[in-house]
Amino acid sequence: MRMARIALRALGLLVALCGIVGIPVIPALRAQAPPRYKVDPYWPKQLPNNWILSNVHGIFADKEDHVWVLTDPAALAANEIGAAQTPPHASCCVPSPSVIVLGQDGSVVKSWGHPGFTRDWPSAEHGLWLDREGNVWIGGNAVGPNARRPWDRQVLKFSNDGKLLLEIGHPTQDPMNNQDTSILGGPGEMTVDDAAHEIYIADGFLNRRVVVYDSNSGAFKRGWGAYGIPLDQIDNSKLPPYDPAAAAKQFLGPVACVRISVDGLVYVCDRTGDRIQVFTKEGKFMKEFFVHRETLDRGTAWGLTFSHDPKENYLLVSGGEDGVIYVVNRNDGSLAGQFGHKGHGAGEFDAVQATAMDSHGNFYTAEVAPNHRVQKFVLQK
Repeated sequence: MRMARIALRALGLLVALCGIVGIPVIPALRAQAPPRYKVDPYWPKQLPNNWILSNVHGIFADKEDHVWVLTDPAALAANEIGAAQTPPHASCCVPSPSVIVLGQDGSVVKSWGHPGFTRDWPSAEHGLWLDREGNVWIGGNAVGPNARRPWDRQVLKFSNDGKLLLEIGHPTQDPMNNQDTSILGGPGEMTVDDAAHEIYIADGFLNRRVVVYDSNSGAFKRGWGAYGIPLDQIDNSKLPPYDPAAAAKQFLGPVACVRISVDGLVYVCDRTGDRIQVFTKEGKFMKEFFVHRETLDRGTAWGLTFSHDPKENYLLVSGGEDGVIYVVNRNDGSLAGQFGHKGHGAGEFDAVQATAMDSHGNFYTAEVAPNHRVQKFVLQK
């Protein structure tokens, strides 16, 4: 023990001496600091064709670092799209396409999609993912008695240019049903495991579960609820109100996100429950993290993205109600930092719905009303 203490003191003195004389300290001798970001206020550029964004319900950076954006043009109010009225009310604006692809300079590379674009196009586009082949997965969250119809109980797979390839589920006004795997329930987000040819769906805004399907055939494979309970044990008919001092036995919902880490664990956002639950790919519960669990109303765990380092040591969690991004240690859920503030200026947030990371570690956020926008945050070296 005495020799171990001497060795540790010597290591500490070496690190301190290197700092004094200006010799770089190798990364193995110090704990990795959480990532820091600076907003790029000039990204993206103004959209062409008199377009205006609506609620941005999905964002994804592909292998070429193009940033895909999914918006919900049907949600725009008449005074936002005055140029689209008959007769026009104003010189601006018209709804943008549902899918917009932005380059690193913030200009539009291509776009496609709109309400009625193809069979069973979602009533309220929600959730976006690109698989390894460049296919585009889109869901929708129009569910419930006050939602636009038909209700969104499906996820669609498109080619990179918008050709429909596969549909999982179908639109219907049937009530919540966590046991029925032929339809979904307002899917919040999806993630494709390319090696296994499986798609994981956070399902969602009506249902309260995670479901997994074959990403080629659409065949159902497995699913689970909070703490890994089987689908037939999910019961959301009598959910208690959120209690910051307790852990609900069911997902309070919406089940807003699902992501797979580099070490093969599945991270699921229980938004109103202010928590992230972690599972194996087979649905075995591993642990849960609470993120600012004092947050009420719409909750904190709106979405997450893994940090850019090879081991993905941190989670960047969208605190939608708080208007911040929480930086959370992935191993134990402790808070390592946060950035942003609730507001409408550059670098501020209001209802961050989704986030993404490009190959350079730059971080992208997608917001719904009232901001209706995307932002880029540059990783600080």
